[in-house]
Amino acid sequence: MAHTRIRKFNTKETYPEQNLDNDLCQAVVARGTLVFLRGQIGQNLDTSECVCIGDVEGQAEQAMKNIDMLLKEAGSQLAHITKVTVYISDPRYREAVYRVMGRWLKGVFPVSTGIVVSAFARTEYLVEIDATAVIPD
Repeated sequence: MAHTRIRKFNTKETYPEQNLDNDLCQAVVARGTLVFLRGQIGQNLDTSECVCIGDVEGQAEQAMKNIDMLLKEAGSQLAHITKVTVYISDPRYREAVYRVMGRWLKGVFPVSTGIVVSAFARTEYLVEIDATAVIPD
């Protein structure tokens, strides 16, 4: 069985200012039941526009909105998230980001890892959240 790749893109379009040429996608459904999401940021998936520049809470909200949308496209939903990894560029952002994520994942109880990073692919990004989920039987 081939994996299903959702929202394919090439980094030439995503990062035109960088000399890249990688074929990627926003989500992969593996073995028909596992959903792996690309780290989501404050970016509109339909337009590739960066949103909420300078606003970590707004970027976290957009990231969670993207996660919700991608999981639905993959045949899953937020309730089936098993793991999240949160990357922030400043430890002071932790509370704001986790409050946003907590509203979206109330009652889900995924495992979680939080990491403070020195930078993201673009300076306007303040937070990135990736998730792994299942598609229930």
